[in-house]
Amino acid sequence: MQAVFTTLAEQPLLLLFGVLGVGAVIGRISVRGISLGAAAVLFSAIGVTAWADSYGTAVEIPEVVGFLGLAVFAFVTGITSGPNFFHTLRTAWPVMLAVAAVLVAGAATAVGLGRGLGLGAETIAGTFAGALTNTPALAAAGGTPAATVGYAVSYLFGVLGMLALTTLALRSSATDTDAPAPVVDVTLRVDTEAEPTVADLRSRHGGQLLFSRIRREETGPAESVPDDTVLHAGDVITVVGPTTEIETLTAELGHRSSHDLMLDRSHLDFRRMTVSDPRLAGRTVGQLGLETRFHATVARVRRGDVDMVATPDLVVQMGDRVRVVAPTTRMNEVTRYFGDSARGLSDINPAAFGLGLLVGLLLGEIPIPVPGGGTFSIGAAAGTLIVGLVMGRIGRIGRVVTALPYTASMVLSEFGLLVFLAYAGTKAGSLITDAFTSGDVVAIFVLGLATTLVVGVGTFTVLRWGFHSGGTRLAGILGGTQTQPALLAYANGRTGHDPRVALGYALVYPTAMVVKILLAQVLGGL
Repeated sequence: MQAVFTTLAEQPLLLLFGVLGVGAVIGRISVRGISLGAAAVLFSAIGVTAWADSYGTAVEIPEVVGFLGLAVFAFVTGITSGPNFFHTLRTAWPVMLAVAAVLVAGAATAVGLGRGLGLGAETIAGTFAGALTNTPALAAAGGTPAATVGYAVSYLFGVLGMLALTTLALRSSATDTDAPAPVVDVTLRVDTEAEPTVADLRSRHGGQLLFSRIRREETGPAESVPDDTVLHAGDVITVVGPTTEIETLTAELGHRSSHDLMLDRSHLDFRRMTVSDPRLAGRTVGQLGLETRFHATVARVRRGDVDMVATPDLVVQMGDRVRVVAPTTRMNEVTRYFGDSARGLSDINPAAFGLGLLVGLLLGEIPIPVPGGGTFSIGAAAGTLIVGLVMGRIGRIGRVVTALPYTASMVLSEFGLLVFLAYAGTKAGSLITDAFTSGDVVAIFVLGLATTLVVGVGTFTVLRWGFHSGGTRLAGILGGTQTQPALLAYANGRTGHDPRVALGYALVYPTAMVVKILLAQVLGGL
């Protein structure tokens, strides 16, 4: 084995892809329906590095490679979460304050218990950083040998403890009340004499419904439905929307019709097509101008595995699959308008990708003054995440598209995450031997265990029962509070990349990152 480890030390790329491959295989092993997924790469890297260290050989993935993976992962996570993040932010700021309060409680626990165990300030600060798996916090604590030993001893349970709580959160996800209702198409017969307009109905139902076609007479043709259309008794109309809103609308208008207008394709047809023309990416459905150009309507937008109602304010991204209802004679024109090419799924938009990462990395390095004359920076992960959130929300600046196709985003995010986990594992593994030969190892482990549990159980309790967060979203929040990509990967794997996971993660990650850095700096100076 000595020769193998020597080769890995001299060829870090072999180490990187070896760990990725072995970790991926282990991550697929399922025990009672539970598997580690991408998080297995982290533990595989720790194991390999500690094993090599026992032979007196230091193997490690270069820091620049690890932080490249982290920056890519954080940026793309921001891009995909941006459209929903700022909408949620208006009502979710109490969640951020709650997370900050839980982290302060964790720091207070670290100080009180650490002093009781006879540990020094540097060791306490490093243990706090490791228990919450935050490398920038370790740097803020001074990065001294004592702090690094505390970090290494407490890091592993910082991941495993939160992994257990994430599993607990996901077990309750089947009863989530914040799960989006499935989007369905139904044909209704109007019985009411109230004669509402389509615009009134859309407004009344929060803009969540889309009316795609209408038939005025029993033998008449199906036609498109402008917003100023007045519904009369006897009309048959097709509506797209969440099941909950559809049920309410059905009771309001009449009843479900036995005639399915979707089957009548003589005058109006429908087709799925891929958005691959960059000129359309970043525009809202309303800005596409389909009604004016083609007398056509977008009924649904499918992004990844999620179907969404094509409301006028929904921003279209490259690679989206749109379902268009259009006159049969003009369907080919509409197809050419969208592009409908597989290129839209894989175009990584190099300009937005490169410049976004550049701005994010620069933002992460800006020194921020703190009371007492010191400074701190939020780091590459938080900087790129914030820039990604903004770019994902904007979608387009003039002719420049600022978002990435969903499929390409998932690939980049997964690869960046795996690279960072491999780096983080080799970094922690190289410190394991020194950490466990420290005379304070038991006290450090107890302190790290207590700190992780206070923050983890506190976040779980406050968010689950104080804010009534669903299990799926709570899993993302736990990962964001811990600022641990492995937890996000684990939750994504268990939920099939449910968007609520990434949204919860992105919602609290910046707050948690800044608060941890500040607290570690305070703890190190006590």
